[in-house]
Amino acid sequence: MSTDDSLARLAAVIESRKPARGGDPERSYVARLLHKGPDAFLKKIGEEATEVVMAAKDLERGGDRAALVGEVADLWFHSMIALAHYGLAPADVIAELERREGTSGIEEKALRKARGREAGE
Repeated sequence: MSTDDSLARLAAVIESRKPARGGDPERSYVARLLHKGPDAFLKKIGEEATEVVMAAKDLERGGDRAALVGEVADLWFHSMIALAHYGLAPADVIAELERREGTSGIEEKALRKARGREAGE
């Protein structure tokens, strides 16, 4: 079983929970977040990102590795809700990571800055 398959299955569940597809905010956490709109799930992404940082810092002091994994899973999950809301999927993120493969992070950042300057002209 590949990671792509696991992410695709989770993305399909998230899609099925969209209010437009009959997702019930009273019975589904995902449907509730989507029903409340971007402020709700974006707030959760911020909270989960902070919890990832805290779990990683705890790990530096002998904390539990499983706590970091769990927090990253929560962050990915809530990020996938945002992707679904905006009509995107994990495959879009994977494609972007594959596009970047073999490119130095320093080069990638410089390229994004140059594109930003060009767009601003």
